[in-house]
Amino acid sequence: MLLNKEKRLAEKIAFSFLGKPYLWGGDDPMAGFDCSGFCIEVLKSVGALPLRGDWTAHSLSKLWPETYNPSFGCLAFWGSSAKITHVEFMLDNKYSIGASGGGSKTKTVQDAINQNAYIKIRPIKHRQPLMFNNPFFEF
Repeated sequence: MLLNKEKRLAEKIAFSFLGKPYLWGGDDPMAGFDCSGFCIEVLKSVGALPLRGDWTAHSLSKLWPETYNPSFGCLAFWGSSAKITHVEFMLDNKYSIGASGGGSKTKTVQDAINQNAYIKIRPIKHRQPLMFNNPFFEF
């Protein structure tokens, strides 16, 4: 069970990566992140995930209870129930922060620059996530 203190720390960590480049398969705070690499780093930093493990956006969607009332700290998922293709960290019920704009061809910082791919904050209203789950769910 993670407390409000851990959620606020997760937010602070997420904001510290704002502007870092999107890199396909990226999970490195110095080099860049892909969408799941970013969320995994934030969650590991506050103890919501073990330090060792291999997760994808799809596997993250199965780890915690789904919620129909997204709020701060939830993860937002895009794709289909058969294959989640993108994940971001919710800042409240309208905005998320995540590594976006790139894809499998975004392998260098120059690629990220050319594709405008980086960690950014965006409203979710025009992007309609498929589902939300809450890694800070308190039992």
